[in-house]
Amino acid sequence: METTVFDDLESEVRSYCRSWPVVFDSAKGSHITDIDGKKYLDFFAGAGALNYGHNPPALKAPLLDYLARDGITHGLDMYTTAKGEFLRTFEDLVLKPRGLDYKVQFPGPTGANTVESALKLARKLTGRESMINFTNGFHGMTLGALSVTGNSMKRGGAGVPLVHATPMPFDNYFDGTVPDFLMFEKLLGDAGSGLNEPAGVIVETVQGEGGINPARIEWLQGLEDLCRRHGMILIVDDVQMGVGRTGPFFSFEAAGIRPDIVCLSKSISGYGLPMALTLIKPELDQWGPGEHNGTFRGHNPAFVTATAALREYWADDTLERSTIAKGERVGEALAELAASSDSVELTPKGRGLARGLSFSQPELAAKACAAAFERGLIIETAGPTDEVMKLMPPLTITDAELEEGLEMVGESVRAVTEGMSA
Repeated sequence: METTVFDDLESEVRSYCRSWPVVFDSAKGSHITDIDGKKYLDFFAGAGALNYGHNPPALKAPLLDYLARDGITHGLDMYTTAKGEFLRTFEDLVLKPRGLDYKVQFPGPTGANTVESALKLARKLTGRESMINFTNGFHGMTLGALSVTGNSMKRGGAGVPLVHATPMPFDNYFDGTVPDFLMFEKLLGDAGSGLNEPAGVIVETVQGEGGINPARIEWLQGLEDLCRRHGMILIVDDVQMGVGRTGPFFSFEAAGIRPDIVCLSKSISGYGLPMALTLIKPELDQWGPGEHNGTFRGHNPAFVTATAALREYWADDTLERSTIAKGERVGEALAELAASSDSVELTPKGRGLARGLSFSQPELAAKACAAAFERGLIIETAGPTDEVMKLMPPLTITDAELEEGLEMVGESVRAVTEGMSA
């Protein structure tokens, strides 16, 4: 099969395929294979939807069994055995061990769905309209999610004014020259600031699409304190950084905070199947029946694989410890690469297995990713000017595969930076 059919029939909105212009056919573990049989090591992981890699056997077997016995596929919000097993397993293996108490909403199967539900609920709870978001944040492509997203290109696609949201500086936005929340708290307390009283705050603890920007623990703790003192709902968007991407199941665990609402999607199904959760503190679960719904919020095959993933990977802390160790190895490799570059300034960033390498000459990041693809590595860019080479391999990647990928990253970066003037 040639790519002509896609050029002829698929919309110009397509994007990832332009960077990787081959036809893929199969995938297993940390590799994806094209129709010519060439294997590529995957440092993209479905933009964070494949934390356990492609077609993990421990998830595939129960899924096939469920489908073979004619288990319910589509169930809206009806009670099903698959949903019940997921809820009980999620409570037993995720919530209770962490001392967390949340009601689980199934808002629809995508990250944008869970963000939209969180914004709506925060406004319902407080009776206020305005939301606070952060510079370089990304929360989805629907209108509500776009209103709290920073990227100007994505915002421009809305075609209408994006209102009822005010951006504030994310951690280290001013390179440490301004105290945390100086502007935010001043505006909140000043009757002449013109800031509409916020319903809530939505934040990523590590900004993914915004450039792999991790917030410090103390900054997150300060944000929670600010929300509590001013009656704002704290929403953590853990769509990309949750489900173990930074090490712990939730990315906010290290900070010891307790968000009012948590948004999960991407890897929560474990298999790349569409699924999303909105976690809500019980006292804040003030929805009326059907007040927020969606036709595909009951995708039962995703419940099956999600349950299997929790049992396989979250019954103990083995995966968490492995992810942290592998992340430290990636951090070391990127630091060595940055230190050895005397032509282009390279800045390592990230946490866990969400890592990035920022280029002082932004256009080089895409060139490095293209060079990596030529070498058999799938990797993308991130950041407001696509200046960051973004490393997000499956959490289950082997040590040997990780080293192979890091070697290709190093070769690709050197291929596009050596000989250039600083």
